Amino acid sequence: MAQASTIYVVSIDLADMDRGVYDSFELRLARHPSETAAYMLVRLLAYCHEYCDGIEMTAGLSSGDEPALVVRDLTGRVTSWIEVGLPDAERLHRGSKLAARVAVYTHRDARQLLTQLEGARIHRAAEIPIRAFDRTAIDEAADSLDRRSAFTVTISGGDVHLSFAERTFAIAMVEHRIS
Repeated sequence: MAQASTIYVVSIDLADMDRGVYDSFELRLARHPSETAAYMLVRLLAYCHEYCDGIEMTAGLSSGDEPALVVRDLTGRVTSWIEVGLPDAERLHRGSKLAARVAVYTHRDARQLLTQLEGARIHRAAEIPIRAFDRTAIDEAADSLDRRSAFTVTISGGDVHLSFAERTFAIAMVEHRIS
């Protein structure tokens, strides 16, 4: 019998000083049995970094046709396609043709992803930011996630500060571009 997803309920106070976005919200995240806590945290941080009207989590790992996050306008048209992890060139190409904006967030080796995508046919490849979080910091913070968590996410200068009760994690993020 297949394992069911584990539901996480997360209350977030977001302060994105880079974009002037300040809000508080609660998210229900379904963690697929094959999904690591680190991957789920990157998905959550990508959501915070991209937070705007129309953003939503998709079925993610359990649906091969959708990105991890999507932003839709009021008509339902996809305006942003946001991948997490190490997406292949075909997914980025499809997303870039469908949406005006594509982004990738990862805690994996960005060089590996860039090498994998080098020379591949990707629509508007040079416009796709690949934002790589420090893997060690992500792993440490992911170990602190509970099924019910409340924390503050502060984004400043591209870096992320994640505060749970008594712990704060400084998570560096480096942006790369596909050449």
